[in-house]
Amino acid sequence: MSTLIKRLEVFRHYRPLLEQLVAKDIKLKYRRSFLGYIWSILNPLMIMVIMVLVFSNIFRFDIENYPVYLIIGQTIYNFVSESTNQAMWSITGNAALMKKTYVPKYIFTLSRVTSSFINMVFALGAMLIVFLICRVNFNVNMLFIPVILLQVYVFALGLGLLLAQGTVFFRDIQYIYSAFLTAWMYATPIFYPVDQLSFEMMWLIKHINPLYAYITQFRTIVLDSMFPDPRLILYGTVMSLIMLVVGTWAFLKTQDKFILYI
Repeated sequence: MSTLIKRLEVFRHYRPLLEQLVAKDIKLKYRRSFLGYIWSILNPLMIMVIMVLVFSNIFRFDIENYPVYLIIGQTIYNFVSESTNQAMWSITGNAALMKKTYVPKYIFTLSRVTSSFINMVFALGAMLIVFLICRVNFNVNMLFIPVILLQVYVFALGLGLLLAQGTVFFRDIQYIYSAFLTAWMYATPIFYPVDQLSFEMMWLIKHINPLYAYITQFRTIVLDSMFPDPRLILYGTVMSLIMLVVGTWAFLKTQDKFILYI
């Protein structure tokens, strides 16, 4: 308990640094861009339009309010993909600073995931536009959406910590994870209905893919105007906490060796 209290005190002391790092990441993303933060809304909208044209006309999925269905899955997946990719290089990318002064190393990973989360919050503006155009029924269950986003954030943070410490010792992780993300995208019902798959594949996706739980909770609220299945909420929460515990444990166990490899 005393160790935990000490770590919280250290975090409180370095919180201003975290805020500065997050602000820097967000500003750098749109630096020298004419439209700036507007791209947070325009980019997901343009990608969604292209995917709607491709998948709804070529593959002809019979999904009601397909643009809404698509942008929800796209937004959640893009956040996890972007945040974990950014987190993967959060330690090696700040090697010069860590060699000069003491800074809690997890601050860099936390800042990358948090800045990606803020970008996703901006992208919710694009989602809202699609909701209005498609005449989504706004309902009281939408108050639960921040809880879903928190689940995704905690999951991405845990995975980011795991990848950040691993990349310090094994640079090949970047190539492995890139291939994994591609497979993960197709194994997540972002642009297709999960019931189009075989029973075995559908079972695997529902039971071993946490993104399915987060995306389905979101879609249930928006498209069905219903509260998500408590089992999905429990599964998503448990998976996010497990990932956070595993990522934090691996990070803290190896962080003292980072200076030898960065």
